[in-house]
Amino acid sequence: MTRPPALGYTGRLTMTAAPRYKAALAAFLVAIPGLALADKPYGATLPEDARKIGENRYQVERKYEELLRFFRTTYPPAKYPRRAITDQPGVKAVHIENPEAKPGTWEGLNVYETRGEVRIFVLVKPREEPPRKQRS
Repeated sequence: MTRPPALGYTGRLTMTAAPRYKAALAAFLVAIPGLALADKPYGATLPEDARKIGENRYQVERKYEELLRFFRTTYPPAKYPRRAITDQPGVKAVHIENPEAKPGTWEGLNVYETRGEVRIFVLVKPREEPPRKQRS
């Protein structure tokens, strides 16, 4: 009787450990720029083209409606409530609330367009300070 042929290779690996780790490291380093594409201030996901212009303020090079579509897919309205926040002519603005905000993370996003510029303001939930003891 003859033995059936082996289904897989059962011999020793011909590649030593060092080249395998180098290959894994190279793959990781190639993936790092992709991880940095979306900015996440205080845990809020912003679009790739968001450019920081001040503390918690970002400018976006896209139309207001496109930005709202981005946030509609990123933060579904059923889970993240929205409300209009302005009644001034020439200004469109909406507030996106984070119901799961923890101290030090984003509490809400104000998305607005004024004078042809589309911007995002990230509202941060303040960190709670321990209550101070009163002297008697």
